[in-house]
Amino acid sequence: MANRKYIVGNWKMNGLNDQLSDIADIASIAANHPSVDAAICPPVTLIASAVSQNAAFSIGAQDCHFNEKGAHTGCVSAAMIKQAGASFSILGHSERRADQHETDADVKAKAEAVHANGLGAIICVGETEEERDAGQAVDVVCGQLQGSFPNGADAKWLTIAYEPVWAIGTGRVPEAADVEEMHAAIRQKLGELMGDGADAVRILYGGSMNGGNAAELLAVPNVDGGLVGGASLTAEKFGPIIEAAAAS
Repeated sequence: MANRKYIVGNWKMNGLNDQLSDIADIASIAANHPSVDAAICPPVTLIASAVSQNAAFSIGAQDCHFNEKGAHTGCVSAAMIKQAGASFSILGHSERRADQHETDADVKAKAEAVHANGLGAIICVGETEEERDAGQAVDVVCGQLQGSFPNGADAKWLTIAYEPVWAIGTGRVPEAADVEEMHAAIRQKLGELMGDGADAVRILYGGSMNGGNAAELLAVPNVDGGLVGGASLTAEKFGPIIEAAAAS
């Protein structure tokens, strides 16, 4: 049985109070397509308001710290994002791995922290353009997955997002055959890491997905949804992706 499609919008460092209406509009579109699981990860400042205004819609966080509390200025814990109303968190996004120097061990610890707080986790993995050109893409991604893989992993709370770093925000998208190869490799690695239940873990594609290419990408085997950046900021752009998922 195919996994339910999962379409997640990552707003990154975008969104003030006046963008809450965009989340409401997206939630309305999602409600019309109940066969698809849709969600938005706004900046942490908007989580509580987004949840209170859209009770039936899934709101996530973009990151959290792996410690429960402590001297970590500017960070938020899993318990904090849960209290704000988030039901899951993106973890290990390539921008955090690069800009904040997050390691696989950091991502693993974060995933275990969110799970301990009853939240879901989307763990991101992906290669740079240099790594792909060197023929190392599959090895790099599977290595990241193994290093970031949390104890007690279960499809009920774990999702994997493949994001070719060179395609994020660039408009460049890998060939369908390349996406298929990578998602198949991730699926195989999941089988090695967790055995039974690996097929139920959803694997999202995250690299310049938009309304124009979503249908093609979502038709690729083992692509169970999308982690969407810029195209998730408005209902006008995000709605067609949800609709493509419903039709896939």
